[in-house]
Amino acid sequence: MKKVVVNLCRLLLAAVFILSGFVKAVDPRGTQYKIDDYAQALGLDQLLSSTAALIMSVGLSAIEFCLGIFLLFAIRRRLVSRLALLMLAVMTPLTLWLALTNPISDCGCFGDALVLTNWQTFLKNVVLLVAAIVVAWLPMEMFRFVSRSNQWIVINYSALFILAVAAWSIYDLPQFDFRPYHIGANIPKGMEIPEGEEQPQFETTFILEKDGRQQEFTLDNYPDSTWTFVDSKTIQVSQGFVPPIHDFSIVSADEGDITADVLAHSGYTMLLVSPHLEQADDSRLDLINELYEYAKQHGYPFYCLTASTEGAISHWRDITGAEYPFCHTDEITLKTIIRSNPGLLLLHQGTVIGKWSHNRLPVIDEDQWTLPLESLPIGQMPEDSVPGKILRLLLWFVLPLFLLTVADRLWMWTKWVRRKSPKIIETKEETPQSNE
Repeated sequence: MKKVVVNLCRLLLAAVFILSGFVKAVDPRGTQYKIDDYAQALGLDQLLSSTAALIMSVGLSAIEFCLGIFLLFAIRRRLVSRLALLMLAVMTPLTLWLALTNPISDCGCFGDALVLTNWQTFLKNVVLLVAAIVVAWLPMEMFRFVSRSNQWIVINYSALFILAVAAWSIYDLPQFDFRPYHIGANIPKGMEIPEGEEQPQFETTFILEKDGRQQEFTLDNYPDSTWTFVDSKTIQVSQGFVPPIHDFSIVSADEGDITADVLAHSGYTMLLVSPHLEQADDSRLDLINELYEYAKQHGYPFYCLTASTEGAISHWRDITGAEYPFCHTDEITLKTIIRSNPGLLLLHQGTVIGKWSHNRLPVIDEDQWTLPLESLPIGQMPEDSVPGKILRLLLWFVLPLFLLTVADRLWMWTKWVRRKSPKIIETKEETPQSNE
């Protein structure tokens, strides 16, 4: 019975750690933003740089994923069980503090893949803490899937795999997109509230400046272009059914709120997304300007969405020669839309057709310059599907470890057979003598 209980607890911990670590590695930028939220809630945001938060994000995902794999394969049983207990001993009081004070809406344990309330997170950690205590109390009751001599293969392969996943997600975009702006999502539908549901109320506040004086405005009383944009924030002022997309707005300094016009456009629309132009990567400026020229030639609207100030926008224009119009959107919304600064979003009748990081922006060749997007691959919905991505994950990670486990068990079985064979032969030879 002890073996059964310990191994059930071990498998529960392994499953949670693997899932938690993997979804963090798939979206390290999202985990970075959540770490920034924690730092701000604790008053440590001035001490934590964005680079340090990103390193912590990758490190946390790797630790959780590897702990889960090591628990699953019963590797270094005493050490790993104590590390799992230590992690949960730290996280459980932290999530209790989150549940009591509610400084952030959710802990981000499973990224955007599974959003839990703070109280649900705390209860989850209490269960896991009990399981970790059981495993740490009787670690040697965990049965191995791989012999001790081959454990180094699992250790190294798991660490390299999860670090490679995180590195690629930082360079490109998350391979699994759990956010409401994923490819194929229709933004207007994501903003709809089902009939009969109570509608929540959100309010976007814009901080603008004129003649050295700052003042707050809403969409209802947004002033003329003589005011300079400083910042914006969106808050929920009343409860109700919250649609997946509830804070998407595009505000032009000249035309005001143009959200409905952009989403209702019958053709293609290109959106260059940059939460902060001051921190944006400027290594692909020529390609961005080429895409704008292509869009202008074919009559496709092209906007840059940012939460930066007018001063930052003016500086970006100076260093890049940008001629495309700039619009203001909430910073958190922009970070949710795409995990790249800048990144490119392609819409077709309000539906997300394509998303590209600044490292992998689409290139339109000279012979394709006169062709519309309908005739180009980038204007089509990608064929890469979630089942295909899951299959690649199974082939690249799960299958090699499964084959290693089978080979290891067969090798151990043959060793056992060779060790037992002489004793069996000797017993058979002695049996006739004893009968005589």
